[in-house]
Amino acid sequence: MIPPEQRMLPAVKPLSRDFWTGGEKGELRIHRCRACGHFFHPPGPICVRCQSFDVAAEPVSGRATVATFTVNHQQWLPGFPPPYVVALVELEEEPGVRLPTNIVGCEPDQVEIGMRVEVFFEQWEDVWLPLFRPVAQ
Repeated sequence: MIPPEQRMLPAVKPLSRDFWTGGEKGELRIHRCRACGHFFHPPGPICVRCQSFDVAAEPVSGRATVATFTVNHQQWLPGFPPPYVVALVELEEEPGVRLPTNIVGCEPDQVEIGMRVEVFFEQWEDVWLPLFRPVAQ
C-alpha cells in the first residue's frame, strides 16, 4: 500500500463526488441517464447517448472484465514500486463503459484480457479508490 503522502489523489468535484466517495458504503457509483437508462463514465451533466439532463449516479454490481491492460515496469511515483498493472475494465452492466484502474490481488503476469474482476475500495483521506481484483473461481 502506498503511503497517503505519496499517492496522487483525484480532485473530488461536484460531478465526480459520488464516484470517489461511493466506496464508503461499498458502492461503485456510475452516472446513469434516467431517460434512456444508459450508464456512462466519466460522469457528466448530460447523457452521452440521448443528451438528457436527467442523470444521476447509481450503484452498479462492481463486476467487470479486463478489456485491455499494460504492466508498468517504470517507477513513476515514490513508494509505488513496479511492476503494477494499469487496466481498463468494462462494466458488466453496460458494455462499452470502461474504467481506468489497477488490477491487484494477483501477479501482473496472471492478468489477461477477458479476466473477470470485481471492485474493492482503498480509502485515502476523503477518497475511496476503486481497484479491481480477480473474481474467485
